[in-house]
Amino acid sequence: MPKTLLITRPLPDRVIAAARDAFDVTVRSSNTPLSTDEMVHALSDYDAVLPTLGDAFSAEVFPDTPRCKILANFGVGFNHIDAKAARAAGVEVTNTPGAVTDATADVAMTLMLMTCRRAGEGERMVRAGEWQGWHPTQLLGLHVSGKTLGVIGMGRIGKAIAKRAQAGFGMKVVFHNRSKVAEPGVEATQLESVTEVMRAADVVVLAVPASPQTHHLIDAEALSALGPQGYLINIARGDVVDEAALIDALENSKIAGAGLDVYEFEPKVPAALVALDNVTLLPHLGTSAQEVREEMGMMAVANLIAFANGEPVPNPV
Repeated sequence: MPKTLLITRPLPDRVIAAARDAFDVTVRSSNTPLSTDEMVHALSDYDAVLPTLGDAFSAEVFPDTPRCKILANFGVGFNHIDAKAARAAGVEVTNTPGAVTDATADVAMTLMLMTCRRAGEGERMVRAGEWQGWHPTQLLGLHVSGKTLGVIGMGRIGKAIAKRAQAGFGMKVVFHNRSKVAEPGVEATQLESVTEVMRAADVVVLAVPASPQTHHLIDAEALSALGPQGYLINIARGDVVDEAALIDALENSKIAGAGLDVYEFEPKVPAALVALDNVTLLPHLGTSAQEVREEMGMMAVANLIAFANGEPVPNPV
């Protein structure tokens, strides 16, 4: 039964208190990802670890017989953990789906509106003291109401985005998903390929998990299909997009604009992106709401407690 628990980043007080009620808890004070040495020691020095984004538990860090028996990931995405290698070493891996759905969908809509209506550009203008007053052709953007939204990845988050877009803005919805989606939750058309969605949509939102299959899913060819009037929104994972191809598309008006909450080499954001006005840049705010982060943490703790009690974990990956 796990007794000692390492929490790799500071979490909300409610989550830490719940963890301390069940385990002997060590909370690492840094907000940076674990180093390789720290991960090796975590697996050998603790019965359980609660890691999160950036804690790259690759196959190389797992010993043959680690003391740690569970990695209860804080977050739905777990591409930073080699789950296959973990299981081969006898380590359970869990995540926190559901808790992040609405908050992440909200940020997708935030990025869509900020980018299409050029709100970020306008806000920078005001702060810089460059605004000279209203005029009829200032910062003309895309009126999203009634336009076509393309969703790549029609899972929980993709469905929540589509629902908001259709109910709030009367947008038509097309989507691509690797498997057939019987109940998209809105009136929507499933298309056979990413390229078809890019061609059909005015705004495309990426909501796929990071995996070898989705790495650079959006490349130069896909961006070309989106075209000079189209907008790309990414709230998935940074490496779903070929960042170099995206920069080229933005710099050369091959697409109209992009809204990004994630980056290919996060937290590094290319200077070329920072310099562009037709891109909105957010610091991975997808789940940044107090109650959401608390719910994520409580789900991770629930996974840990179930495992400690010899019960099936609620959220295995």
